[in-house]
Amino acid sequence: MSSGFQDVSIIAADTGGTFTDVIAVRGERVRVAKVPSTPDEPARAVLEGVRRVLSDEGEDYVLVHGSTVATNALLERRGARVALITNRGLEDVLEIGRQNRPHLYALYGEAAVPLVAPADRHGVAGRLAADGAEVAALDAAELARLAEAVRGVEAVAICLLHSYADPAHERAVAGALEGTGLPLSLSSLLLPEFREYERTATTVVNAYVTPLMDRYLAHLERAAGARRIRIMESGGGAIPVARARREAARTVLSGPAGGVAGAMAAGAAAGRTQLLTFDMGGTSTDVSLCPGRPLHTRAFTIAGLPVALPVLDIVTVGAGGGSLARVDAGGALRVGPASAGADPGPICYGMGGTGVTVTDAHVWLGRLPPHVFLGGERVLDRAAVEGPLRALATAAGLEPDAAAEGVLHVANAAMEGALRVISVERGFDPGELSLVAFGGAAGLHAAELAGRLGVREVLVPPAPGALSAYGMLVAPIRREVSRTVLRAADTEPAFELEGVFAELEAQARAAMIEEGAAPHTVRVRRSVDARYRGQSHELNVAAPDWLAAFHAAHEQRYGYAAPGEAVEAVTLRVEATVPVPALAPARLLEAAAEGAGTEPARGSVVCEGRVLEAFYHRRRDLRPGSRVLGPAVVAEYTATTWVPAGWAADVDPSGSLILARVLPL
Repeated sequence: MSSGFQDVSIIAADTGGTFTDVIAVRGERVRVAKVPSTPDEPARAVLEGVRRVLSDEGEDYVLVHGSTVATNALLERRGARVALITNRGLEDVLEIGRQNRPHLYALYGEAAVPLVAPADRHGVAGRLAADGAEVAALDAAELARLAEAVRGVEAVAICLLHSYADPAHERAVAGALEGTGLPLSLSSLLLPEFREYERTATTVVNAYVTPLMDRYLAHLERAAGARRIRIMESGGGAIPVARARREAARTVLSGPAGGVAGAMAAGAAAGRTQLLTFDMGGTSTDVSLCPGRPLHTRAFTIAGLPVALPVLDIVTVGAGGGSLARVDAGGALRVGPASAGADPGPICYGMGGTGVTVTDAHVWLGRLPPHVFLGGERVLDRAAVEGPLRALATAAGLEPDAAAEGVLHVANAAMEGALRVISVERGFDPGELSLVAFGGAAGLHAAELAGRLGVREVLVPPAPGALSAYGMLVAPIRREVSRTVLRAADTEPAFELEGVFAELEAQARAAMIEEGAAPHTVRVRRSVDARYRGQSHELNVAAPDWLAAFHAAHEQRYGYAAPGEAVEAVTLRVEATVPVPALAPARLLEAAAEGAGTEPARGSVVCEGRVLEAFYHRRRDLRPGSRVLGPAVVAEYTATTWVPAGWAADVDPSGSLILARVLPL
């Protein structure tokens, strides 16, 4: 677990909707590769990328992987058949859910179909009280019949009342099912926290995706031949492959979490810590707020299903380079969420795509020069875009140039909305933040979005199209444990939480050491989910002086604090991490730098209906201190950056491009 970059290759592979990005590091050597994703068999693209970046076929390496297998299984509803074992009378908790209405004014609401069919939900006798005391015992004869009751399913979720206070009943149910050979998901192991609906739903999600993830990772382990495999988890760290195989729900934001980790590292290298991250890939855009550190949430849903595990606070919208444009029945131009994906991809890829995408619009307008894509590995076909773009323009009542710009404006509006949700609605002024743009398409939109949001500057890291993979390389190995305590600070002083914290810390340290960490490398952070008495939602604050921290956080988030009100410590959390060797972001530029420098080429771009002369720069030709004045395009192997008129891009000593407005609007 503690291997550095010197004695073995470290390879990170991030599976995206269009491309799979791979970075390999060994000693002073860094290699970067992008290969088309293979949605039908994601491992094929990962293995091809690994093959490209390895020096020798038999080279020893550690693989860190960001996977979309669990995510896609939930989005496409193609997971396992699951049985749910719960208390008698709670069999329908998944359908009852909460009173939240996703569409407030819809006359006929449509709830997500539960992942467990009614016939596969089994209630058992026995019950615990909220403090863990046994109210009614389990029925031994009933437990003996459970194995027959779950015949035909592929996984079992076990979630009993108040198991966070005492897991004994859940363990007894699991013991009765051990002989079935089925994968068992216990809520007391996965999420020992209160709120029965969220805990049940999360445990079911885990059971639903674990068999598929287990098969995928078992195949990857066999085929990759890596010394060790770690998987990026949704909370921003890496976990051993064995844990990912049994707790697959922890990977539902695997790729985006790597992006946040990479953005934080790139920002820190450039001396920026107050960040908005903007990750625009081929199928979607992920944004997150990082005011000095990544923020986490447990109010996360995917495909209408709550996952209450700690995940990075990321907002996703269906706007990416491959998002398809169309004209709706009212004559309005729409973009996404449907995407051309990796196959066939945008029209300009020449792989059979027929619908106009955001990427096609950039190519048509000159912001994505056909000859610089993927460092010249692939020449894009601008001429092929003309026919479909004219048809779209006619349907919208526009000229082709205006239609192409309209596609970009609509996509920008969706992404601007997401950035406002993650910043303004969290109580932060975008003008006090730096926008970190990465992913294959973010650099083409970042400056214009920054102008609309009032963001003071844009930071484009080295190799932005592979930054999520870079984040997986530098993300710490992580383990979080938690326990609901529901203790009021006015009756039980904060120092009385020490005993619970000590137990959780010992549990987290032991787990990390068991997974291979050296004891002296484990770092621990304590935090508290707290709320004013009577509130139904909590804020997470650092454990030292948590009462004062909670009042301050409440004022930041909601605009007021009430120091005289009683505060409850709801759930205690301990995060254990092991840092990995540092890798400067600038090293990624060296990996993609080949060939001699040349003078920037001239070309023309369309902007706000005008044809402007622009310079095309190769990023590998720029050095720290260089300045590029817009309108200009900065092209590199993994991405392209658009510098509008009135803007400048300066090369920071860390290798990042810093875009800022130099002329007033």
